[in-house]
Amino acid sequence: MKPIKKKRKFGPDTHPCRRCGRTYGVIRKYGLLYCRQCMREIAKKLGFKKYN
Repeated sequence: MKPIKKKRKFGPDTHPCRRCGRTYGVIRKYGLLYCRQCMREIAKKLGFKKYN
């Protein structure tokens, strides 16, 4: 039986990635809330030019 995780108020576990649910490496700037791996995949669609 898995232990139930309590709801965190601060720390890395409070902001999971919107796309895959990872809690580490999350980019919160501009309210993105995507992990760095997902960000690389969808940055072009979002209009970021660095990843062209």
